[in-house]
Parts: sequence; structure tokens; C-alpha cells
Amino acid sequence: MSESKVAIITGGARGIGKAIAETLARRGCDIIVADINLELAEATAKEIAAATHQKTLAIQVNVSDSASANAMVERTLAEFGKVDILVNNAGLTRDKLIMRMDEADWDIVLDVNLKGAFNCSKAVVRPMMKQRYGRIVNISSVSGQAGQTGQANYSASKAGLIGLTKALARELASRQITVNAVAPGFVLTALTQDLSDELKDAILKATPLGRMGKPEEIAYAVAFLASDEASYITGQVLAVDGGMVMM
Repeated sequence: MSESKVAIITGGARGIGKAIAETLARRGCDIIVADINLELAEATAKEIAAATHQKTLAIQVNVSDSASANAMVERTLAEFGKVDILVNNAGLTRDKLIMRMDEADWDIVLDVNLKGAFNCSKAVVRPMMKQRYGRIVNISSVSGQAGQTGQANYSASKAGLIGLTKALARELASRQITVNAVAPGFVLTALTQDLSDELKDAILKATPLGRMGKPEEIAYAVAFLASDEASYITGQVLAVDGGMVMM
């Protein structure tokens, strides 16, 4: 990957987002760690810069707010002159059975996970179209492909991301901008460490490879789709789930 590539990773301060930022930096990208938690984003950016000697920048962003997403891209352009890669990774969960799920639980998950990807994608499209190059990678989920009990909001948001991916892929292809999605299975992060042993056992039984994924395994898939080697791939969903969902 060219040293000149500039990548924005939303939700990049920890977990899968941090692994993506680290992996892209090791492949020669300058990195914008964009996160709602500025202090954590700054720590991650410094860590990546020290380890890879790539340029990094931490930006606080609320992806559900279009003005915040626009400001993130404007600052990136001011600091780096362009943006080549956007990874829409920011997301959250509010898991409840639908009988107990209130409107606020639905709204916040859709606002961050789906509207957030729309806001950030819209913000980068103009500069990417101008330079006739871009890579947008959306982080979906097996829950968006197969559904998950207690995740009506999360599953809907991640399924929506797949639709957004395919629509944008068609819209932007003529300007050599590819748009793809990665659909992780269950990955070992701070969010999954708190799962009950019963649920972990059920997950492992449903996963043919018999284990949870690692954040870097998701990051490798993202790095491929963001690379020039994937220039003829667009509108696709790459499942990185140990075989849990076979489409």
C-alpha cells in the first residue's frame, strides 16, 4: 500500500477499530483515529505513531451528527490534503428483547451504526470523487446477515449497512471509488469478554472453526479491501466469522 494513503477509522480508539488503524499504519497509511472518546483516541494515535512512524491524528467525532462528521473530514483535509480510505467502524449495542426495547434503544443504535456511516460516507465522497480514487469499508456483522435474538436494533442497523454498501458501490464506481463491507462474527474484545459462559459456549458451537475471532483478523480483511489489490472488488460483503454464516 502506498505511503501516501490517508485513512480515517471511526471508532478507532479501541477494539476492532484500533486493530484496523494499527494494521493500516503498518501497511504505510497515515491514520486518523476518530472516536467519541478523544482522550482514548489520542492515546491510540500516539501509540500507533510510535510503533509505525506513520503520521497520526486523533479527532473527536460524533458520527451520528452530520456537522461533526463534516468537521472530521475538513480537519483531515486541512492536515493531510486528502482522504483515501474511510472505515466506518463506529458502533454500539443496546441489546434487549423487542418487548423490552424502548424507542431510545432503537434510535441510538440506528443513529450511530447506520446514520453514522451515511454521515461519514457523505462527508468523504466529494474529495474522493475529485481525486477519482477512494476506498470505503463498512463494518457490518453476522447479526446483519442472519439476525440475532435480542438485537432487533443492532441487526437492523448492520443489515442496513449492507444495503448502504451496495447502493454506494453503484453510485461511486464511475469515479474509481470502491465500497465494500466486512461482516465479523464474534470477536474477542472488551465488549465480548463480559458475555456469559453459556452464551460463549453457544457461539463456539455455532462457529465451524470452533473459536472466536481476533481483532487483527478483521483488520486484515479491511486492509485487503482498502488496498489497490482489491481495485476490482466493490459492493461485496466479506464474512470473517469462522464459518458461522455461509451465504
